[in-house]
Amino acid sequence: MNHYLAEFVGTALLILFGDGVVANVVLNKSKGQNSGWIVIATGWGLAVMLAVYAVGTISGAHLNPAVTIGLAVIGKFAWAKVPGYILAQVAGGMFGALLVWLAYLPHWKETPDTNSKLAVFCTAPAIRSTFSNLLCEIIGAAALLFGVLSIPSTSNLTGPDWATGFGPMLVGLLVFAIGLSLGGPTGYAINPARDFGPRLAHAILPVAGKGHSDWGYAWIPIVGPLIGGVLGSLLYQVLYS
Repeated sequence: MNHYLAEFVGTALLILFGDGVVANVVLNKSKGQNSGWIVIATGWGLAVMLAVYAVGTISGAHLNPAVTIGLAVIGKFAWAKVPGYILAQVAGGMFGALLVWLAYLPHWKETPDTNSKLAVFCTAPAIRSTFSNLLCEIIGAAALLFGVLSIPSTSNLTGPDWATGFGPMLVGLLVFAIGLSLGGPTGYAINPARDFGPRLAHAILPVAGKGHSDWGYAWIPIVGPLIGGVLGSLLYQVLYS
């Protein structure tokens, strides 16, 4: 059962970061509005990497029906598990999109362009051509499966102390991904000390022309991260117990 839950969670993470970075770039009044395709591509790349790291040791982190079926076809995955994996991936994708919708809740009303809103959730061709669009997707998926099967290495994360190996890099990349994908609405405190300490300093220090320190908002980057941290920790415990 943990395999299916991991696929759900991994795909939800993938979409949360992936759709999230699109929302950050295309929705009006987001802090990342109009920051461009490079930001979107970077966010999606990080989304894939982090989602795979999150659940890879549990389910293999397919996170994609094309991967699941491709592996089954060559005998690297049991056909009996294919329907469950795909259902979990679809459900995870829906849940991830729900989280993005919630994260950017005030921005939908501020964005009148329907194509931009649709782009947050799904893809669309730049030039509509059935054959060419289909061919491009075939080539892309083929490259994906080839890479998935040929690139993996057993040398990753072999250090005895995560703090001196890949751990800090991965945590840094995680925060980078959160900033790219979810930083638009709030500037992503994700740490009560990171917000409260500097805000307190702002209130005390004689900063020229500083204005007020917005204490009416200050509870949100304290309470929000605390609740989220508890939920994330409980989820980790459920998956790895």
